[in-house]
Amino acid sequence: MPPNSDPETTAASPLARSTVPVGGIFLVSGPIGNLGDITLRAIETLRECDLIACEDTRHSLRLLERCQIGRKTTISYHEHNEASRTPELIQRALNGEKVAILTDAGSPSISDPGFRVAKAAREAGVPLTVLPGPSAVLTALIGSGLPTDSFYFGGFLPVKSGRRERELSEALARPHTSVYFESPHRLVKSLNVLASLAPERPICVSRELTKKFETYHHGNAAEVAAEFTRLPAVKGEITLVIQGAGRQSRSAADRREP
Repeated sequence: MPPNSDPETTAASPLARSTVPVGGIFLVSGPIGNLGDITLRAIETLRECDLIACEDTRHSLRLLERCQIGRKTTISYHEHNEASRTPELIQRALNGEKVAILTDAGSPSISDPGFRVAKAAREAGVPLTVLPGPSAVLTALIGSGLPTDSFYFGGFLPVKSGRRERELSEALARPHTSVYFESPHRLVKSLNVLASLAPERPICVSRELTKKFETYHHGNAAEVAAEFTRLPAVKGEITLVIQGAGRQSRSAADRREP
């Protein structure tokens, strides 16, 4: 929170305004697993908006019902129609409607729709409001126990094995911690690549974050690869965190400084 700010008086606080300003685009983060993680501000904004554009309308309607938001006009907005539907959303905002972009899980624009409408809103002079909320990237990073002072997020690892190996090689060479999403069906292959290239590198695999069966698997690349190879099947949402190159030696040097 900025210095000298008061959560009860800041303009972004739901307590400081009874209604959402007329006209605009509102980027709303959806819970990544636990519905209780939706914010009070997100609930207020969704109640006030005229239109909710969501990846899966059925999924979002369940969330709206859980939050007692009531019946709302919803339309689909996902990676396959994002480019064609964005002009419609911008026009409706220009006409004075309040349009929410609601993800199925996590923050808009982070491996989810949002970038195009944010860019278009800026270009059209449409008010754009971003509501902070749940993020699998940050949750996995914080829970990994690996350095968090600087990090790189690479989205989903490539499907093709050659490109995936090159991406993981680059991650191992970076000085920063790297975070990726990965399919459970390809996880063991990716872990085996890491184990072959840098068996001693600390990594963390998180599964089903914020859900009932949330787990974190810590260790070096060889250990974690062996652990998942023994499992009968890997299921759930996967986030992979890889420690950057040279982090251990720099940490030791920092401790030696007076």
